[in-house]
Formats: sequence, structure tokens, C-alpha cells
Amino acid sequence: MITYLKGFSKKKDSFMSSVAAVGGGARVLWTIPWSLRGFPETLERVERALSVAKKQPKGAMGRGLKRLLLRLQYNGSRRYFLRHPDTIAMCWNGVTGSRRLFMEGARDAGVPTLYAELAPFPGRMQLDHTGVNALGSLPRDPRFYISWAEGRPDRQGEGWRALGDNLTARISRRSDVGQKSGADLAQENFIFVPLQVPNDSQITLFSGWVRSVENMIDMLALAAPALPEGWHIRIKEHPSAKTSLADALNRAVEISGHRLRIDNDSDTFDQVRASRAVLTINSSVGLQAFFYDKPAITLGEAFFALPGLVRPVDGIEALQETLSEAESLGFDPTLRAAFMNYLDEVHFPNVSIDEDGRVTVDESAAKACIQAARGAMGH
Repeated sequence: MITYLKGFSKKKDSFMSSVAAVGGGARVLWTIPWSLRGFPETLERVERALSVAKKQPKGAMGRGLKRLLLRLQYNGSRRYFLRHPDTIAMCWNGVTGSRRLFMEGARDAGVPTLYAELAPFPGRMQLDHTGVNALGSLPRDPRFYISWAEGRPDRQGEGWRALGDNLTARISRRSDVGQKSGADLAQENFIFVPLQVPNDSQITLFSGWVRSVENMIDMLALAAPALPEGWHIRIKEHPSAKTSLADALNRAVEISGHRLRIDNDSDTFDQVRASRAVLTINSSVGLQAFFYDKPAITLGEAFFALPGLVRPVDGIEALQETLSEAESLGFDPTLRAAFMNYLDEVHFPNVSIDEDGRVTVDESAAKACIQAARGAMGH
């Protein structure tokens, strides 16, 4: 039996329902349970969840009320799963705010967990027992993937490229960010930087030393003069970001001596295709750049931020050094093939989507994820 917290969208709920059907049935919770009675871990869990919540409360009263709500939710979730130890807890995303506490309550009660999320490739989803994105269970040792592929030509080949067959740029929700043809960019030497949504959990949790999208822009402005002569950094805002970063970007262009350029019009993947490398905190566009055989530079935490796959950068001096070496940036094609074939064959379950937008998971992949979740908790 799988207990999941309702996602309130057809895609999310149909996916989790499909997983639950493989796992022996579903208990669907429309709200997170509440309880006043606390646990020794309650305060620490609440403070951490509050620090990474997408919507930060304003003022002392707002923070107090938010803390009370989170405390009730953690206590209620943990107490619920203590009463139902025979289940697996599942949640969409589950790494920030209230949903984080729902999953931590389950884990602290000794119940296996499954985290669901969109995957960076069409026709796939994330389903992982430890978390999503940088919190997932993917090994962080490049040697693991080389060993997994050793002696298996199918794991060393180009089969993974089919994952990118239907990649398209995200439809923009903003009038000032478009997806027009960028075919005329091929003759320019630039590193492409696709900005991320500033309050996305990828930023609030995993941005590392740059801390925020705004601060990354400042760091790029300072580092851009280290680029070879004739090179520039080309930046595009995220098409789903609700707030424009135009002011910060315009300041950065001036500070950089115009080594930064803003291009909100050209198609995202046209810019990837024309670039000499892609630089990101941890956007999936950095991973998708592999399909175009581009070097990638990561500034934050990401499940693909492995040396050889990409160039991880951990500070402003390392960023300046990396940009100064822009003409010679590269990657390990053998490691990339092994890693991407692993994502294809093992890590991201196949899903089918019907005409109504309902998602159904591949049964064998779901079974493997459920078994891994139970095994991780010794069940």
C-alpha cells in the first residue's frame, strides 16, 4: 500500500496513482495531518523546512504562524505513519516546506519514501527513494558508471541520444521572453547561460556558493573579463520566471564591460546549439547540452555535476580560471555515454501520457523503485 499526498494536477496525481497501483493500492491524503504533540526532532525539522520554504512569511507574526503550521504538520505526519507502518509514503517533490515535513515525518516513523518529480527528458519521470534532483540516489562517483558500462557495448553506445529526440524549448509565459529562431548565432564565440526561476527549490536548496540567481549574475559580471578576446557570455531569462531580472542584468552588462549580453528572444536550444559551452547553477539545460556535445559548467549542486561529465566550479577564482580556458573546455565522451545510458536504462522511469494528459508509469520500473524504497528502510 502507498500513501500519497494529493498533487492537485492531472499529471502529478495520475502518475502517483499509477505508481500506487503497482505498489498494491493507494491511500490518498488531501491534506497533511496535524498533531499538537511533538517529538524531540520537531524543532530542528521545522526550522530547516522554514529556511527552504518557497514562500517566506513576512514579519515576526507571520513567521510565528508559519512555524506553528509546520510544527503541526510534522507532528501529524509522523504520528500518522507511526499508526500505518505498513505503507510507503509518496509525495510530489517533497523537498521544501510542508511537503518536506510530510516526508520527513514518514522517514522518522520508519516508513519507506518515494519522491516524484518531472524528469529532464520527455516521456520520463523521477521516482526516487531518497529525494529528487541533487538529493536523489544516483551515485556521485564517475567510476560507478564506467564500471556499470564495462564489457557492455550497448551501455557504451549512442542509444541514450534518443532521450533528446523530442526536446523542445519551454513555452514562455512572459511577453519579454520568446523562442524565436537563433540560427544566425553560429558564428559567435559565447558561453550560454540559461537563467533559472529564482525561488525554485533547485536554487533555494542547491545553489551552492553563488547562493542565488541574482548573485550568480553579479559573479558572472566580475568574471566575464577573463574570457578570451572576442568571446562573451550570453544570458537568457527563464520563460516561467514571474519577476524580470532586467535591472540586475543591465547593471551586470555595464560592470562586465559588455562581455555579458542579454538574449531573451532566441530559442533556448538554438542558443545551446550555437554556443561553445553552457554554464548553469544546476539547470536541466546543462544536462540537455550533452545532446549537442557541448561542454557544461555547473556552479551549484546537481546530480550530473561530476568531473568529466561537466566542469564543476566552486568559487569566483575557479570561475575566472574556467572562463579564461573557454577555448579548451571539453568533456569525457566515454563517461557521458555511460552516465546517460544509465539514466536511460535504470534511473528515470518511462511513462506514457494519454490524450487527456494522464500519466502511466512503466510497471517494471515502478516495481524496481518500490523495491529500492523498501530496501533502503530494511523492509
